[in-house]
Amino acid sequence: MAWYDSLIGPAISAAGTIYAANQAADAQQSVANANTTAAQQAAEAAAFRPVGVTTRFGKSGFQYDDQGRLIGAGYQVAPDIAAQREALLGLSGGALSQAQAAQGFQAPLTSAAQGLFNLGQQYIAESPEAAAQRVMAQQQGLLAPGREQQLAQLRNKLQQTGRAGLATGATSAGNLAATNPEMAAYYNAIAQQDAQLAANAQQTAQQQAAYGAGLFGTGAGLIGQGYGLQTAALNPYTAYLGGAQTIEGLGQQALTQGTALGSSLAAAGANQGASLLKGGLYGADALQRGATATTAATTGAIAGLSDPVAALIAGLLK
Repeated sequence: MAWYDSLIGPAISAAGTIYAANQAADAQQSVANANTTAAQQAAEAAAFRPVGVTTRFGKSGFQYDDQGRLIGAGYQVAPDIAAQREALLGLSGGALSQAQAAQGFQAPLTSAAQGLFNLGQQYIAESPEAAAQRVMAQQQGLLAPGREQQLAQLRNKLQQTGRAGLATGATSAGNLAATNPEMAAYYNAIAQQDAQLAANAQQTAQQQAAYGAGLFGTGAGLIGQGYGLQTAALNPYTAYLGGAQTIEGLGQQALTQGTALGSSLAAAGANQGASLLKGGLYGADALQRGATATTAATTGAIAGLSDPVAALIAGLLK
């Protein structure tokens, strides 16, 4: 028996072991490739791809690069709708000029209001008590000449009739002095008239304070009317601009609808991609288990060899 006969069997076994190891490496690469493919398919399915939409009011469009990535989006309003938008914008220019012109009326109104404020301040600067006293003095001053004439006429009449010294009505119980009846009637009338004047003066003072406060309100109203005029003058411009924005929004709906549809498709694609990825991972797991089993078998076969050549082969495979 030749010296090398004992090596033939182990050599053949080692060769089979090497082949099994190569098969295991190929299986590992297949697992990696399967995982990569499944992930790529899932990402492709979940990609956001908006769809161009055409409506009565406009249409939308999207741009993609060579890799299919979204790089641009836009919309175009229908020509007749766009013409209406431009017509409204043309009207808004003139309306804005009118609103600017309305600002010029504010200065005169503010000046008039300031004059009313100053006048009102003069009226309310005097207290109601001081105003009543002043009004009372004014009224008494107006009546004084007439009263003096009435008193002179009464005295002349009493003198001519011999009744100038007549005095009656004295009492001992109440210590009331005797008076001339006609003179007493005269002074009683004066006292009643003064009492009425005092009441009227008090009412006049209150009216004066209210009138002064009312001047402030009137002045504030003038300023408010000026701002109200500006607001009213701005309303046409706001209406024209709002109409143009509404028309623009109608055209923009095509873009909104396209992106919404793209989002729905992306969501559905994500679900599909998840299923693809899950299936790919299951397949990769099966390949992994097979590769593990093959490697275990190879390792076991090598471990069973004890001759120098087998030991060399085992060292190379580690």
